[in-house]
Amino acid sequence: MSSPATSNDREKVVSKLPGWLRQDLKIRAAQRGVEIQTAVEQGIKAWCGLASAPTTVETSGADSFATFLPPGQWDQFREVATDRRVSLTQGLAQSVQLWLDSNPAPDVARPEITRRIIVCNQKGGVGKTAITAGLGEALAEDTNSLYAVRVARALTEAVRASDVHSDVEPAQDNPLDIENLPGLGLRVLLVDFDPQCHLTNQLGAAPLPMNGDSLTNHMAGDPKGDLRDLIVSIDEEPFDGRLHLLPACNDAFLLDVRLSAVRAREAALERALAPLEPDYDVIVVDCPPSLGLSMDAAAYYGRRRESEQPGQSGALIVVQAEDSSADAYELLTTQIDDLRSDLGVDIEYLGIVVNLYDSRRGFIATSSLQGWVDIKDPRVVGLIGDLKEQKEAVRMKRPLLSYAPKSQQAIGMRAMAREIA
Repeated sequence: MSSPATSNDREKVVSKLPGWLRQDLKIRAAQRGVEIQTAVEQGIKAWCGLASAPTTVETSGADSFATFLPPGQWDQFREVATDRRVSLTQGLAQSVQLWLDSNPAPDVARPEITRRIIVCNQKGGVGKTAITAGLGEALAEDTNSLYAVRVARALTEAVRASDVHSDVEPAQDNPLDIENLPGLGLRVLLVDFDPQCHLTNQLGAAPLPMNGDSLTNHMAGDPKGDLRDLIVSIDEEPFDGRLHLLPACNDAFLLDVRLSAVRAREAALERALAPLEPDYDVIVVDCPPSLGLSMDAAAYYGRRRESEQPGQSGALIVVQAEDSSADAYELLTTQIDDLRSDLGVDIEYLGIVVNLYDSRRGFIATSSLQGWVDIKDPRVVGLIGDLKEQKEAVRMKRPLLSYAPKSQQAIGMRAMAREIA
């Protein structure tokens, strides 16, 4: 059946389609960046042009499916289905399957040079670890599944709306701001570069023993084995083996002392991690809250390499909407700028993430947020609310994006990842 033409000169068509095929269509249309109605239109057009009906599609359990087609296309489809002696449900299922077969899922766009993102701020307690984990998780989610993402909009709107403190799910709060998109499907290594081992503990891994091998040993030129042997996989369904962690060890407290005796110490982190780069699309480093030699090594590792495209690697700065973060930001950017000048390297700022935001804290929070937005370069690429799901995920030692995939924080992490992807 069909209804009169809509305002965009299409007519509404109601038929039936099995749930699994509807889901495949929804995902593939999102992957190809086309509307579902366009995909169905193309599939029906191709099906009607065939010399005969293709292989029968399993349609048991089919239920109501509505779409919009150009005027007259559904009538033509009905005539062809009658000539081929197939039901409308079977004909529509064959048309959709034909479109799926003709439009395979696109390959994941992998960078030519492994991207290196250093998540930093010398001030502790701003949530660098949560942002590191959330970013890595968002980059590694399955391309064959859809996830809720807050679509890009001016941060000034978020400031005015002040809606990121609410416990209401965004999809219920303001559905126009949410879009279901395929995961990015990248191979990601999270590096816990902080001697406090917060990232390691939050993701349910064990810190490396003091008497064993560690990233610190490799940076200091005293490895005890292959660094690959220390890597653990974050085995949750959305990541399907694409998300790995290099755990921390408490010996990193001694790293600055050990680096002081190492030649070309700024390149120590790069020398250690370079052999791992061919296995990953992105390496995200959770930096310690310090401005010492270890931070120099991290910043140098995030520099833009020869022939690397702008905006691929660099520093992602995590702050809070309060005054002490502004002071810490100045110290960090001064250190990075000095390193740029002293070594003649290009260390890019990928952006600022305002974390743990709650507009209910009043003028200090809202005015500070506006101050971060006003900086412009680097621009704010993420605004993450101070909500319970992140704390619960930490308590459960699980990734936030698999523990609470529809939470506002998860949706914000995906938006942030796409802003810098």
